[in-house]
Amino acid sequence: MQIEMKKRIANLTSNILNPFLVGFIIILLLSFQSTSSTLDALRWSLIVTAVSILPIFLIILYLVRKEKLDGVFTSLRKQRTKVYWLAGLCVSVGFVILRFWGAPPMLVAVFVAGLSAVVTFMCINLLWKISLHTALIAAAVTVLVILYGWIAAVTVLLIPLMSWSRIELKQHSLAQVAAGTFLAALIVVVVFYLFGLV
Repeated sequence: MQIEMKKRIANLTSNILNPFLVGFIIILLLSFQSTSSTLDALRWSLIVTAVSILPIFLIILYLVRKEKLDGVFTSLRKQRTKVYWLAGLCVSVGFVILRFWGAPPMLVAVFVAGLSAVVTFMCINLLWKISLHTALIAAAVTVLVILYGWIAAVTVLLIPLMSWSRIELKQHSLAQVAAGTFLAALIVVVVFYLFGLV
């Protein structure tokens, strides 16, 4: 019974703190942080979501329905290559659109960090599977700490929680969640530093 409860909590953690929802929340927070009005923040949130999260999610759902992927968060390393190419394409197009429309630097920085992470993780994926769930949580926590300082430090607790859930569900090893965490946080810090946001 205890094992079943642990699995249920791990599943709930992975599903609630999934990369799509975490990405959307970060987009909202960055939009409100980097604009002067609620209307502007909502506008940029919609634009950024429409050129990044939404197309990736919809195409992945389509591929799952056509049985080209084994799930929305595929656990098969070879199937993840499709997801990385798709994410790279969407983030690249989104970056061009945001630059063309004069998006706030913070939102552009997130796209640069996202593209850097996609390229890095896609290369790693050729030989080894890395945890995207923990990577997204680590990136989100890093962004929150950069934006809000020590008041956001409590969110660091989400990293070991997500790491535990991915290991408990036998989706990743300790090394895979640690690598995802470290690389994602490092990429965010480096990109934000280069944009003068740190």
